[in-house]
Amino acid sequence: MHDQQPAPSSASAVGAPEVPSGAQGPELFTWEFASDPYPAYAWLRENSPVHRTTLPSGVEAWLVTRYADARQALADQRLSKNPAHHDEPAHAKGKTGIPGERKAELMTHLLNIDPPDHTRLRRLVSKAFTPRRVAEFAPRVQELTDRLIDRFAQEGSADLIHEFAFPLPIYAICDLLGVPREDQDDFRDWAGMMIRHGGGPRGGVARSVKKMRGYLAELIHRKRLDPGDDLISGLIRASDHGEHLTENEAAAMAFILLFAGFETTVNLIGNGVYALLTHPEQRERLQRALAEGDTALLETGVEELLRFDGPVELATWRFATEPLTIGGQEIAAGDPVLVVLAAADRDPARFDDPDTLDLSRRDNQHLGYGHGIHYCLGAPLARLEGQTALATLLRRLPDLQLAADPADVRWRGGLIMRGLRTLPVEFTTAQETAPRQP
Repeated sequence: MHDQQPAPSSASAVGAPEVPSGAQGPELFTWEFASDPYPAYAWLRENSPVHRTTLPSGVEAWLVTRYADARQALADQRLSKNPAHHDEPAHAKGKTGIPGERKAELMTHLLNIDPPDHTRLRRLVSKAFTPRRVAEFAPRVQELTDRLIDRFAQEGSADLIHEFAFPLPIYAICDLLGVPREDQDDFRDWAGMMIRHGGGPRGGVARSVKKMRGYLAELIHRKRLDPGDDLISGLIRASDHGEHLTENEAAAMAFILLFAGFETTVNLIGNGVYALLTHPEQRERLQRALAEGDTALLETGVEELLRFDGPVELATWRFATEPLTIGGQEIAAGDPVLVVLAAADRDPARFDDPDTLDLSRRDNQHLGYGHGIHYCLGAPLARLEGQTALATLLRRLPDLQLAADPADVRWRGGLIMRGLRTLPVEFTTAQETAPRQP
């Protein structure tokens, strides 16, 4: 995640810019690309659907851009999540994962392991994300949402990323993990370092990872002495056929749930609000439906926002364990493969009129949260947070509007995540005050 100052805004809102291309196709990972990657992805789908490229880090990888190929690759067991299958050249050492996770001994998490360890660990933690547990958590998400809106509702303006979309999932996942309320602002600060300094120098993320690791070791020790009804306590108690998690496994699991769980939801809310504000007819449809007590459009709408401009641009790293073929392209053993979810979800071979935002879209098996055994574990919670955030914002701030030219809205460039750096909005201050939760 490296900060960039993009030039144009989303093509879907203001018209697609021309794709700069040469013999090798469009130029990737530039400022313009970060602002609107969709024209470049359209070119790749048509001309080079499984595309070899050199990433900004210097790592060479394959980009998979068509829906059918992406879905196949996400479920292909020959594509391992374990970085050990990548014979890293010296210039790419340690650049295929989360900065700092190796030094902090946090590698044994769900994004880096394969069955049978993946199966064992996922089974242990999946109990926290059942429909029943997520439904029980809904009142707390609503309370957090209202509390955050209360802080700026009388100001007439806000940056919805830093004042709303960012803190909401941080506090929610901290509650779920069992991080004490008095410590949660520390987590917010560390997560903020990832957002602000994640790119360029990799030290921002690495420093945050180191701080989180130290805190999680201390918290695990405290939970052993005084367990509660929370996810970290559950991980400590967990036993699968007599095999308990090691401390490193428990810490790595808590870390990745926080790391992967907060930024995806930040981007879901931020990208979703931006899409609604730049597509006023869709936003008005949703407001009318909510005013009539109809939540069906909210549910299909969040799925469409996940497809249209989702929070995860590329699925996390995979490595070929043997030679294989994807989309007619031969992939060598050890090669990194990155499935471009954003490209697959705009594939006209799968979706009708894919560059149009349609909140009522029904045939919408998007890949926004992946596919196969690595499908996002926290998707039910993220959907709950996204639906609650959007519905509450539209109810409490009904005249919410973008307070900047779309061309001036800044996107965080990066490899895996896609999200806004800021989202300035304005609204009438005489708004409803939310009822306080008991």
